[in-house]
Amino acid sequence: MLKISRKQKKIVETVSVLVGIGIILGSCLVFWGHPFLEDVVFLTFASVMIPIVIVEYLDYRWRKAVDQHLPDLFRSIVQAQQTGMTLPQAIEEAAKRNYGPLTVELQKMNAQISWGISFEEALRSLGRRVNTVLMQRTVPLIIEASRSGGKVEKVFDPMGKFIQTTLLLEKERKTQARPYLAIIYVAFYVFLFTVVLLFNSFFVQASELPPAMGMVTLTPEEAKRVFFHMTAIQAFFGGLIAGKMGEGSVKAGLKHCVVLLITGYIALKMFLV
Repeated sequence: MLKISRKQKKIVETVSVLVGIGIILGSCLVFWGHPFLEDVVFLTFASVMIPIVIVEYLDYRWRKAVDQHLPDLFRSIVQAQQTGMTLPQAIEEAAKRNYGPLTVELQKMNAQISWGISFEEALRSLGRRVNTVLMQRTVPLIIEASRSGGKVEKVFDPMGKFIQTTLLLEKERKTQARPYLAIIYVAFYVFLFTVVLLFNSFFVQASELPPAMGMVTLTPEEAKRVFFHMTAIQAFFGGLIAGKMGEGSVKAGLKHCVVLLITGYIALKMFLV
């Protein structure tokens, strides 16, 4: 499973934004005053988010896999210490097993210890590399348990149960949030349906009336532009809200933004005739 570092994420975000800005500026110079300019800006804006969404998703999958294997790791540490191993020896033994992406990080930690780095510093380095919320919470507890000595396995057993409970609660929270995500999507598509219905049944027909009878202040082309802008705003902010509600992160909402923007664009181009 691919690990995405913070530096790599920043590079992808910076390059995507700069390329998007360059395309938009170039399009303004070439298509200024042409209706096609809005399509280019819209599609460029949606395309810029796609690399960021891919990187965020890969990083999310890696972090999720690490957190899911933490209870198994602590269970193995407890079993190893019950046989008489010290805490560093128990972690070294655990690194020989398969804990998904966490195995590679444990092997790096053991390599650092073999190079002469202290156990506590190697453990802090592990926490910085993994940098998940659960890992940041557990590393200080492991260090304090190592310092206190005694039957350290009595600390790891409830710690593993705590992490398992936290993961179950997070899964339950996401399950409960799914209806609200569905509401955001349904509201957006109802908005699209209303726009299409209003445009085809009102603006198009009203534009065919004689000037004296006409009651519309917007031409069909002007109405298209207004609805186009409204759809983009609705899709972008609706996607961000969906990410915040569903996964607790605004960045996680970028994938919802991309889906809503693209489907909204296709719907307007197909049905606003």
